[in-house]
Amino acid sequence: MSGVRHRDSTRGDQAAFNPLVPVVSDLIAVAGAVSGRVQGVGFRVSARWAAERVGVTGWARNLADGRVEVFAQGPLSRVDEFVEWLAVGPQAARVDAVRLTPVEVDPTIRRFTIR
Repeated sequence: MSGVRHRDSTRGDQAAFNPLVPVVSDLIAVAGAVSGRVQGVGFRVSARWAAERVGVTGWARNLADGRVEVFAQGPLSRVDEFVEWLAVGPQAARVDAVRLTPVEVDPTIRRFTIR
């Protein structure tokens, strides 16, 4: 886990290294939806591949109205890279809009999944 800082929550500002307690504040999370021709074109599978490539965790699922709902979290630069990919999507897709808002990080999510 190189490059990941950790905090020992029992020591306050005098934090000691504890590899079991990640510093969640170094992460951001976004959630929202992608609209356009994004269902039936491999968007969610491609999103999982893109998320794994850039190091983002979260999930994607189809919505009844034809959009794909997305939750993504990770370091700011990696989430930004993933959001840039969402705006383009896979070759067969046509992305009309990506609407995401900041949300709470979910430390229980360890990988990117399709729901």
